[in-house]
Amino acid sequence: MRYFLLLTAVGTGVVLAPSACTQLPAETGTASVAGQYTITSSPAPPDTSGYETAPPRDPNGIARYYLGRQIAHVMGHEGADWLERSGRAKEEDTEQLLNELKLKPTDVVADIGAGTGFFTFQLAQRVPQGRVLAVDIQSEMIAALTKSKAQRQVTNVQPVLGQVDNPHLPAAAVDVVLIVDAYHEFDHPREMGRAIRQALRPGTGRLALVEYRAEDVSVPIKRIHKMSIAQTRKEMAAIGLQLVSVVETLPQQHLLLFRRL
Repeated sequence: MRYFLLLTAVGTGVVLAPSACTQLPAETGTASVAGQYTITSSPAPPDTSGYETAPPRDPNGIARYYLGRQIAHVMGHEGADWLERSGRAKEEDTEQLLNELKLKPTDVVADIGAGTGFFTFQLAQRVPQGRVLAVDIQSEMIAALTKSKAQRQVTNVQPVLGQVDNPHLPAAAVDVVLIVDAYHEFDHPREMGRAIRQALRPGTGRLALVEYRAEDVSVPIKRIHKMSIAQTRKEMAAIGLQLVSVVETLPQQHLLLFRRL
């Protein structure tokens, strides 16, 4: 089922889980109610940087805020095993996620925050006449991904070492940009967002942003590693991306689809 939503309630969680994003105790909140809503238009925030430096409210985040949201610490390459955990496909229903992207065989897809390539190589199978740009800012992740590419003998994956403010994507040439559980850790989200927007193919290019639902207290993830639809929409509008749909078929995550304005 696909919902078109505009939710403003920000939930918090309490449940503990064995992950880099496990929730801290003593946070409470209100879960969202499932339903169908109409996305109404609203003016984009003023074109200012949106950044603020202040002491961390949450020790799992840095002393940097963007449009009121504290930015989370990046999960280092030491946590690579978590990306490849055996239960991930079922936990996140990754098959459904990929189906919702509605990829064409010739699409150019950018997997940003690709890590070890968990999604990269699945994407590559779905775009046999296209290519996948696997972007990560950690050289260790790129090395692991490159090794896996050689072992799998995959020819349509291109590892890309990005920077914290630039994913190094080709201009106006990417059909789908996929970011799974990584955007909330970007310490330069505005600069990265603008670069991603410029990379999207005009008229048809889409950003698929996947983040754990902040509105749902039952999701066993630290609050700082979740994002609400309202906050995500605000941040994307600030760099010229329009929310076109919200897919709520995944067990724990929002799938938010954006296009260039």
